[in-house]
Amino acid sequence: MTNRDLMAGKVAVVTGAGGGIGRDIALLMARYGARVLVNDIGASLDGAGRDATPGARVASEIIEAGGEAAVNTESVAEAGAGGRIVSHALDVFGRIDCVVNNAGILRDRFFHKMSDEEWDAVLKVHLYGTFGLSRAAAPHFKEQGSGAFVHMTSTSGLIGNHAQANYNAAKMGIAGLSKSIALDLEKFNVRSNCIAPFAWSRMVSSIPTDTPEQAARVEKIKQMTPAKIAPLAVYLASDAARDVNGQIFTVRNNEIFLMSQPRPVRSVHRSEGWSPESIAAHGMPALKASFVPMERSGDVFSWDPA
Repeated sequence: MTNRDLMAGKVAVVTGAGGGIGRDIALLMARYGARVLVNDIGASLDGAGRDATPGARVASEIIEAGGEAAVNTESVAEAGAGGRIVSHALDVFGRIDCVVNNAGILRDRFFHKMSDEEWDAVLKVHLYGTFGLSRAAAPHFKEQGSGAFVHMTSTSGLIGNHAQANYNAAKMGIAGLSKSIALDLEKFNVRSNCIAPFAWSRMVSSIPTDTPEQAARVEKIKQMTPAKIAPLAVYLASDAARDVNGQIFTVRNNEIFLMSQPRPVRSVHRSEGWSPESIAAHGMPALKASFVPMERSGDVFSWDPA
């Protein structure tokens, strides 16, 4: 199989593809033969403003390299945008085979200080945007009996991080949404998987560097370029991944991790049933040794990236 064969004939929609992880995914998709709809509104990290230049620049790179690409500047946060994006892909390329839900913004704030607007803005882009575009593509995937969704989740949601309740909730929601899509569309040969990426991009450039430890952590993250994420996204979008469905992967530099999903860890049983008192005296002490620690993403992934 040559490079041009893996995605040959396929059409991929990549959101947030004007820079960072999305850009590298779009470029690699095209290098492997896909026709790419480059979606990006050119907003700032917090979602403000619009600029078509980043998306146009990526599309131009693809075309100059001999590929096919078009630019879409819809905001995935807006109602009906998913349908318009899918229609654009169909109008330009005649079909749609893969959706990469990558677009995102940040509005970091400690939970007790977070405003309704900061909560809504992040969920609208990440979770609502992922739902809207996926829902719009699903009937086409179902009809043609094939299709792949690749969603970006985050270890910030899967594990935890400070001051990101909106982002973490959205990214956990995406993980649950992906599993539901995988279950509901499996019989139509449609797949849905998640990637939790570690990469230096605008989305992590707001990490504080107030202490030597924080500064050292940021320097490690800078080693992990967005280009390291793209190969897994291209693989998951291709027919080579036909047996991979409903999974969550983490990519950290040259490492790929299969992430666990919630399952029972330990149980306690009492034949006569439980009371608050017996739970306090016996039930919870028996379970406590298996409690999930109060860890953040950086605590779990504590070693240097390989």
